[in-house]
Amino acid sequence: MSTAWVTGGSRGIGRAIVEELVTRGWQVAFTYRSDERTAEALQREHPDRAQRFQMDLADAAAPRRVLEAIEDAMGPVDGLVNNAGFQHSELLAMTADDDWNHVMEANLGGAFRCCRAVLKGMVSRRRGAIVNIASLSALHGVAGQSAYSAAKAGLLGMTRSLAREVGKRSIRVNAVVPGFVATGLTEVLTEEVVRELRSGEVLPAGTTARDVAAAVAFLLSDEAKAITGQALVVDAGTSC
Repeated sequence: MSTAWVTGGSRGIGRAIVEELVTRGWQVAFTYRSDERTAEALQREHPDRAQRFQMDLADAAAPRRVLEAIEDAMGPVDGLVNNAGFQHSELLAMTADDDWNHVMEANLGGAFRCCRAVLKGMVSRRRGAIVNIASLSALHGVAGQSAYSAAKAGLLGMTRSLAREVGKRSIRVNAVVPGFVATGLTEVLTEEVVRELRSGEVLPAGTTARDVAAAVAFLLSDEAKAITGQALVVDAGTSC
């Protein structure tokens, strides 16, 4: 049985990814930062297939330490999903250095360190797949999200370069770019803001967390064995 590691897996898109992978036969290690109760509840739903591990991406040493714990408990990690992130909205002219650095570290630095942690084992085993969760703001300018957009655009660049670095070792690296997805994090948005964010959608049903999870599961699977260095947009047609 293959093992996947999903960061930020206790809620929202991350939770949907964990549940989708479990359904498709993976055993899943998922990390969370602080919500122990939610993480424990998810593990109780899938006691034989999902295990929780606490990790704060602000701790640069955490990915290697957590990977060791995951592999001791569940075996080698064959799939990594870099889903955890942090969004801070503010006009660039008003953004403090600390806020900029925090967004970069949470969304790009953390993914870099998780990739680095798993690659040694993947390279030695000559197998593995990595999926990075980006954002439409990496492709289209969004006022007030300069730091977040820059971090997610950097994640796409890292995806393409890393795919070339490790492809000869049969390791695939791709990204999924979700459109607007209704999750607990978006509940604070007003109806007007949500309408604006969804105004470009072509498909009336929009994009759900499960839609994103299905794309991630596909890219981790052997069905995508000839796909690497790509960014799969899942946005109900917003960017078409």
